[in-house]
Amino acid sequence: MIIKPKFRDYICLTAHPEGCAINVREQVEFIKKQKHIDSPKNVLVIGSSTGYGLASRIAMAFGAGANTIGVAFERPAAKSRTASAGWYNTAEFERLAKEEGLYSKTINGDAFSNEVKEKVVELIKNDLGQIDLIIYSIASPRRTDPITGETYQSSLKPIGEAYTNKAVNFHTDIIQEVTISPASEEEVESTRKVMGGEDWQLWIEALSNAKVLSPNVKTVAYTYIGSELTYPIYRNGTIGEAKKHLEQTAKILNDKLKPINGKAYISSNKALVTQSSAAIPVVPLYIALLLKLMKDKNLDESCIEQIYRLMSTKLYSEEPLDESQIIRLDDLELRDDIQREVILQWDEINSDNIRQLTDIEGFRKEFFKLFGFGHQQIDYDTDINPDVDIQGLVQI
Repeated sequence: MIIKPKFRDYICLTAHPEGCAINVREQVEFIKKQKHIDSPKNVLVIGSSTGYGLASRIAMAFGAGANTIGVAFERPAAKSRTASAGWYNTAEFERLAKEEGLYSKTINGDAFSNEVKEKVVELIKNDLGQIDLIIYSIASPRRTDPITGETYQSSLKPIGEAYTNKAVNFHTDIIQEVTISPASEEEVESTRKVMGGEDWQLWIEALSNAKVLSPNVKTVAYTYIGSELTYPIYRNGTIGEAKKHLEQTAKILNDKLKPINGKAYISSNKALVTQSSAAIPVVPLYIALLLKLMKDKNLDESCIEQIYRLMSTKLYSEEPLDESQIIRLDDLELRDDIQREVILQWDEINSDNIRQLTDIEGFRKEFFKLFGFGHQQIDYDTDINPDVDIQGLVQI
């Protein structure tokens, strides 16, 4: 198959297996060059196939020599359709882990379901005994409640009143104003059910009830708080309400884990180019501007660099964390000098000067790279087999 990018709005429908494999190898090579991470040895990553979840699994496996179990929900290739990028990422991760002699298994199924939770518990009991670290990194537009069977859909909307601001079509560099109508109470609640802390809590309770949590266990869920510029659509919008629920859940889990001296944390990470962020109005333009400012000051961090900093200098360092439960990896993004320049330049940006004031080209390249495209060493006109197996996959 000749595999090229195909789009529907802001969704890429194809992925390139070799390009995705290169992405994983680059992250592994970065981690191997860093100082060893003094971390626990048995790690569960829920949402392990892309973004921060994938980076976490790579950091733990290749930076700490940890045994890892990953939970993902990815699509294999079929007929004339490629597999998802997360499928190809996982295939390369498992190949490299086996090559390195590391224990790793991936369960492919709906992480929100009781069936997947039960399978993970069974795998831990049979293979590892107990888990020392649980990373929760789920990004899904919908969730079926395992208790009621009701399916909820998340939405990207402001709360209270309509919101109007600039947005860019990053395929064309055209900027225009967009207006987003406010969410209903039902949409706010649905988004909280999908993106809040409910499922994280169900996971920790399932693992705790099965007695597979080790003493001093830690669990971390990832979030994004962001700039005041994006507050109306993000922090003060439907997503923000869900993330606030996630933060409240960390406090609940801390109380539940006290008997075994466990801790629950939220890591607030910097803005990155992802499939999700590309679909949120205003955010792609903000990230393109942020990329230029942070690169100019040598402050920009990739996904794997963020996670290495989290594990090596925050979560598993000699410096104790404060009691807030929120680890601020967004500290560089939210520096006063960076945010001042973001606000100053925002009003000036238009379709004519976007390439001068932002790194929109960098945004576009990073987006294509998520799906394995844009690597100079790959001839994308070459026929390639899209059907790639994942070693040791447990399919649910």
